[in-house]
Amino acid sequence: EVQLQASGGGLVQAGGSLRLSCAASGLSFDDYTIGWFRQAPGPERGYVACITGGGGHTYYAGSVKGRFTISVDNSENTVYLQTNNLKPEDTSVYYCAASQGIACTDYDKVYQYWGQGTQVTSPA
Repeated sequence: EVQLQASGGGLVQAGGSLRLSCAASGLSFDDYTIGWFRQAPGPERGYVACITGGGGHTYYAGSVKGRFTISVDNSENTVYLQTNNLKPEDTSVYYCAASQGIACTDYDKVYQYWGQGTQVTSPA
């Protein structure tokens, strides 16, 4: 059974940093694409970043490119999202998601597995 556990959120002043973690069980990162999404209050869930199976390729939403970094630690079976220079508009619940057999995509419906969210708050 695939399970994802997101953690690392918190309250940080604008300009600060957080490292979000997505600990996985029941899968190998060599075979799964992992995405990070976020959802502020409202129905829309927005794409943040993605890393392909084996960590070969990474992709970022334009709003976070240059500030956020996605990476994989296979020894810990964990995907990280390093968030730097946080802005008030980054305030959201952040989710990690996994799917086998897909390329990186911002279309959240194709991801098979989701972790619970972790709240990131960066007040103005």
